[in-house]
Amino acid sequence: MISTSNISVQFGKRVLFDQVNTTFKKGNCYGIIGANGSGKSTFLKILAGKLSPNSGNVIIEPNKRLSVLEQNQNEFDEYETLKTTIMGNKLLYQIKKEMDDLYSKSDFKDDDGVRVGELQNRYEEMDGWNAESDAASLLSQLGVNEELHDNKMSDLEPKIKVRVLLAQALFGNPDILIMDEPTNNLDFETITWLQNFLINYENTVIVVSHDRYFLDSVCTHISDIDYGKITHYTGNYSFWYQSSQLALKQRSQQNKKAEEKKKELEEFISRFSANVAKSKQATSRKKMIEKLNIEEIKPSSRRYPGIIFDQERESGDQILTIEDMSYNNIFNNINLILNSGDKLVLFSKDSKLTSTFFDVLINNLNDKGSIKWGSTISKSFIPNDHDSYFEKDMNLIDWLRQWTDDDEERKEDYIRGFLGKMIFSGDEALKSCKVLSGGEKVRCMLSKTMMEKSNFLLFDDPTNHLDLETITALNNSLIKFKGNIILTTQDFEFANSVGNRVFEIGPNGIIDKFMKFEDYLKDSKVKDLRNQIY
Repeated sequence: MISTSNISVQFGKRVLFDQVNTTFKKGNCYGIIGANGSGKSTFLKILAGKLSPNSGNVIIEPNKRLSVLEQNQNEFDEYETLKTTIMGNKLLYQIKKEMDDLYSKSDFKDDDGVRVGELQNRYEEMDGWNAESDAASLLSQLGVNEELHDNKMSDLEPKIKVRVLLAQALFGNPDILIMDEPTNNLDFETITWLQNFLINYENTVIVVSHDRYFLDSVCTHISDIDYGKITHYTGNYSFWYQSSQLALKQRSQQNKKAEEKKKELEEFISRFSANVAKSKQATSRKKMIEKLNIEEIKPSSRRYPGIIFDQERESGDQILTIEDMSYNNIFNNINLILNSGDKLVLFSKDSKLTSTFFDVLINNLNDKGSIKWGSTISKSFIPNDHDSYFEKDMNLIDWLRQWTDDDEERKEDYIRGFLGKMIFSGDEALKSCKVLSGGEKVRCMLSKTMMEKSNFLLFDDPTNHLDLETITALNNSLIKFKGNIILTTQDFEFANSVGNRVFEIGPNGIIDKFMKFEDYLKDSKVKDLRNQIY
């Protein structure tokens, strides 16, 4: 369907891809993974023809249409929503535009009539007369209301624009669909719709995403970028991760016989296949894993950070009590009693509400009611926007030193230990905090949090900018954490595996339920309550 031949990419002395030869076949969904900076987005741009490699080429099967989820939200601001969606099928849109231009000519000639006839035939063959109704149906399914279909894109809210661009990419059943972070800025309901759409999609899908649940739901293969090459592995992300970790463990077991290792891998595949059989995409995924050759399972060279949140002291019985908290007409009369062991998923359709809730909680900004913390509680907070923590020009050792109190703990080896856990080792610990990427800043904030050893963690969307390896390590550490947590996240797996309680804030009230996040979203009674608070 689409393949690469000897693709090489080099920026200065850095080789990103070296003679990459790979094929993406029809009916499969490939999840592209790799460490930060490995070239995931670059590779998608090369496949889409938006970036030329230093050498090699991309081969698309003749008469096959490729569609790309666009990242520039302002690119189509001058166009109406419905027209923007139809532009996803560029050839269809061009044919319609040429017909309209010919019809609008004041000196319409015989040759123009012949050309219009040719265009009409092609337009009909492409089912063009149903294009507007198909586009309108797709937009409505994605939550873009009909009254917005004739609006200019420039008039839409950013979160609605994202849905329109998604509709554009999906419109007209493209043969090859390329998506870079398609779940960004989508709510969980829209993500679920997209997952179901892609599970039943019969063409080729190539996607980059940091959402593990999404990759697990839609992917038939994981395509790993490592050492300048791309290797396809059968199965979804969880299968790739667990099997690669098992293979890595086995590689270190020098005394274990080959037969024992093979049996262990076979038992792992059997267990995973049984789990896959229970999922929505049971048939195709189960068959693929059953056909898997054990030799395909390879250990990953990925480095996973060592995230461990210890507590200096355990919390007492009194954790947090909020009574009739109100703030600036954003919240009104919010009540919450947090118990020992509660790990609260803070949730809202409007992320401004959750970020403001954290600000009020951390800085006691409430203008009515009370916020009472238990006397034994020590807090660590990672805000959604943490740029203010990195305004001073200092190396990472001195940056982390700011958050220590004890002279003994200010020793460099001690500080380097926490940076090293987040893969800032050697000279990496001496780089300036002003040149850090978004992901590196979050890793520094996690180093700070580990060092503080608090018993109450407050995280506002901590997975933003992180790679899959760090997200996985952070997720596992929060599951094991014995203290209390309040967190927001756009990562479904993160919310569902960490949280045991959901607290949703709407403009017209709150919902507080002791249940897993997945159960919360599916509960019919909760859905009725959610309609009332928005």
